[in-house]
Amino acid sequence: MSDALLIVADLRVRYGGIEAVRGVSLHVDEGEAVTLIGGNGAGKSTTLRTISGLKRPAGGTVTFRGEPIHDLPAHEIVRRGICQIPEGRQIFPRMSVRENLSMGAYGRRDADGIEEDFGRVFALFPALAERQEQLGATLSGGEQQMLAIGRALMARPKLLMLDEPSLGLAPLLTQRIFGLLEEIHRQGTTVLLVEQNAHLALRFADRGYVLESGTVAMEDAASALLGNDDVRKAYLGET
Repeated sequence: MSDALLIVADLRVRYGGIEAVRGVSLHVDEGEAVTLIGGNGAGKSTTLRTISGLKRPAGGTVTFRGEPIHDLPAHEIVRRGICQIPEGRQIFPRMSVRENLSMGAYGRRDADGIEEDFGRVFALFPALAERQEQLGATLSGGEQQMLAIGRALMARPKLLMLDEPSLGLAPLLTQRIFGLLEEIHRQGTTVLLVEQNAHLALRFADRGYVLESGTVAMEDAASALLGNDDVRKAYLGET
């Protein structure tokens, strides 16, 4: 684990007097897809927000590529190579598709590389290529999720984090989004995923962590968690 891409050690996060994350430890190796599952209020999204620098930890450490990042501002963490696609997508509704994508590359100065990445995003998401000049607000929910993913890819992330990518999407669109995420992962992007649909998350991921009340209750290969009776009863709706 010492050579992992991301190491979270004994992470503690508070909202006022409430400790939302209580000693979470996890790691993500380069090239892996890892998922966090658990009920509402388990601390999954807070963990991602803290890794991203959007929330300051009350204790513990976050190390990325061997360097501590838990005291860095969010924009500097993005520069280091971590990009988060937030819950609810949060695209810029009054900007065009192309302008939204350009915002993902705001910290870059390599014009040729940026143009190359426009091509990669449009190859992954042909619907976005057809709608380059449309305002973000005019896109469907699924297209907005594609745009949010594409915007993150424009930063060339070393670690792509997603918070509830299926939220508000119809089942067919959800399957399509996960198919695209599988392709992005196959192309070499390391992924850390929080997802309400535990079935999909565990089928997508290599490993998983089960969070309960702000702590890690279980860690295993995703296939093992899919077959675990406790996980199946609590999170997969099986008896």
